[in-house]
Amino acid sequence: MFLYRQLKGLFLPFLIILTLLIIFIFTPSSANAEDVNSKKVFDRLTINWENDVLAGTDRYYTNGILASLSTPYLAGDPQNRHMPGWRYPVINRLPFVNNPVARRATSLSFGQLIFTPEDVLTRELVADDRPYAGYLFGGIGFNGIIRNQLATWQFNVGVVGPASLARETSDFIHRLFGGTPAQGWENQLANEPVLEAIYETKWRVLAAQNESGFGHDLIPHAGGRLGNVAVYVNGGAEYRLGWHLPENFGSSGIRTGVAPNPVFTQDDDGKRGNMRPSLHFFGKVDGRLVLRDIFLDGNTFKASHSVDKENYVADLKAGIAWYFKRYKCSFSYTLRTREFKGQRVPHIFGSLSLAFNY
Repeated sequence: MFLYRQLKGLFLPFLIILTLLIIFIFTPSSANAEDVNSKKVFDRLTINWENDVLAGTDRYYTNGILASLSTPYLAGDPQNRHMPGWRYPVINRLPFVNNPVARRATSLSFGQLIFTPEDVLTRELVADDRPYAGYLFGGIGFNGIIRNQLATWQFNVGVVGPASLARETSDFIHRLFGGTPAQGWENQLANEPVLEAIYETKWRVLAAQNESGFGHDLIPHAGGRLGNVAVYVNGGAEYRLGWHLPENFGSSGIRTGVAPNPVFTQDDDGKRGNMRPSLHFFGKVDGRLVLRDIFLDGNTFKASHSVDKENYVADLKAGIAWYFKRYKCSFSYTLRTREFKGQRVPHIFGSLSLAFNY
């Protein structure tokens, strides 16, 4: 009975939201119903999981999960009529992805983030440690590729606070694996609806490969985030080295949603083929100038626990990725510099990403 109650509490809201959005997105407009129904709209599933247990800790950013459905990248969308009708008026007005000659794609994401202090065994509020917080959200992404550049817009709506179900998720995971649940969830941030926009652009440069398929490339990126979850600008780069590097734009974590890198090879008309087997290593650095972070600054409209954040934060990431036919798997570790005053040590967490085309 306990397991049933936990599962019901965790997944019923996800099921309701998922059902409503799928009905909305997969229902074509009357003008192009015949064309949309003749093609598969979403054909790629990506699941990202981030957790500090993979690094042997249980604190700070302690768990993140993101599942995304995405469409193929296509050029000349109005002619292909592959995408749902509602997306054209949106993507045709968004800067950087509104070029009709670009190969464009759409993604639909659902996720949850969980944050706890370092001391999770006390019920008392620890004033100089980061607040308990959770974030449950859904998002829509719009992406465009022109030559060696990818532009991504992600729009998220969700909730921070008890309604995010972070406590229920955390307790369930700890009990499932025999751990002690965190004791201070009564001090978590209050409920607050969330609306945010995220933009990021990437360039694939310095790509080279020898006759054996061994090669490398560099993928710089820059972007920003605006909303009542966070306000920042960011920039950095990723370097990849290995065999048969995929012609995409590198790794994509939960922070910006998922930019749906093709798992298949694909031409401008959406015709796909299996990826060549690929194995490569990657290293990535991302720096952020943070003006606001609700998970440190506290609620926007209510008094809540907060700490003094660091305005400059950097992520250093290293990992390995493997592509085979319709599938992709990657694993990495991220070292994140101190995010608030009084944080004893930088934070380390592991990331696992799985993707496949169906």
